[in-house]
Amino acid sequence: MHYLIVSLSHKNSDVGLREKFTYTDEQKETCLQNLLKCDVISEAMILATCNRVELYGCCSDIDSALEHMLYLLTSKSGLTKEFIRQTAEIVDDSSAIHHLFAVAASIDSMVVGETQIAGQLKDAFKFARTKGFSAQKMTRAVDHAFKTAAQVRNFTEISSKPVSVASVAIAQVKEQVSDLTSKKALVVGVGEMSEICAKHLVSYGVETYITNRSKNKAEYLAGLCGTQVYEFNDLNKAVNEFDIIFTATSASEPIITNAMIADVEHERFWFDLAIPRDIEVCCKNNVHIFTIDDIKNMVTTNRAQREQDVRKAHGIVGRNVVAFYEWLDTLNVEPMIKEIYLKAQSAVEEEMARALKKGFIPKECEVEAKKMANQAIKRFLHDMTKSMREVSTEAKSDSMTGAMQYMLNSKNDNIPDKYKHLMKKD
Repeated sequence: MHYLIVSLSHKNSDVGLREKFTYTDEQKETCLQNLLKCDVISEAMILATCNRVELYGCCSDIDSALEHMLYLLTSKSGLTKEFIRQTAEIVDDSSAIHHLFAVAASIDSMVVGETQIAGQLKDAFKFARTKGFSAQKMTRAVDHAFKTAAQVRNFTEISSKPVSVASVAIAQVKEQVSDLTSKKALVVGVGEMSEICAKHLVSYGVETYITNRSKNKAEYLAGLCGTQVYEFNDLNKAVNEFDIIFTATSASEPIITNAMIADVEHERFWFDLAIPRDIEVCCKNNVHIFTIDDIKNMVTTNRAQREQDVRKAHGIVGRNVVAFYEWLDTLNVEPMIKEIYLKAQSAVEEEMARALKKGFIPKECEVEAKKMANQAIKRFLHDMTKSMREVSTEAKSDSMTGAMQYMLNSKNDNIPDKYKHLMKKD
């Protein structure tokens, strides 16, 4: 079994390219269904954010699975398979696990240490698992990814000052606006990005409003963030009234168009944090539009300040990748079953020697007595080991394996050291 990831992210594609790979929940489900139509792909997950779209697969043949993934991405975007192959980051097995762990730990993010990716990955996995597209193998990888992310947070300072794309964007506003408290800001959308933007704006004393197609959702978020609600139908007025606008919606077309924009005297700072973009390209002199990709230029200082922690985090990720594969090796039930039989045979030999020495069994009956003891052991173990093999492909097998390791573990046993090492760590 292999892990395979095809990734188009801020590292290898611009916002215009990533816009071609936006998915609604319905489209995600269809994509995952199509992924599993490939005979060699047994489990799948899709991670789609403003900064990345990634297809994850558990497969029996990497080349065939990759061709199928590229075909689906080609069908989605209209781009050639060869272009996607050359542009995307394609990783498998340990490199794929390293990539997943790095994503979860936010060291692969545009803004190192940003706080959103863990939730986005969790949601992506939950979606795939709930819909039946991910099972045991993907669960193992994602669970260890979250454990790795926790270690990175605990042993580095990357998350000591939580940051996000939104917080970096607002820092950009602060650099260009001398007095934020004199400005009015509008946040369009009610997702996590919008919430972060609104809370940051309020913390800086900005008069902040929230608008959304669903007024109830806007009112709920406004209550949560301590802001006011603006009527979505008046968005055409807002673009000429507000100094600062953040947009982060899931609209398939721009919600702010050139036809809505009038000439006004005040400077306007607009941040389009959506994929696809919410704001149509504007040529007005006093309108400053920043997209996700523009924020790349703002994070250089952030990354430089965190470089030492990033190196430490990569070390943690690397060690956890090795540990993950060592752990997977211990989950193979066949070596464990063999050890169980060897342990049982060793017990037979030990007891046979004791019985002969004590005179419980005549020497001439040794062969037949040993044969009977071995047969009794095999009969006793048969149903148990059969069940172990049957359950080994199910999600609960990890718990079963751990329990067996615990029961077999003692200072006098002959179980391989790798099992004992695992028990000590747990």
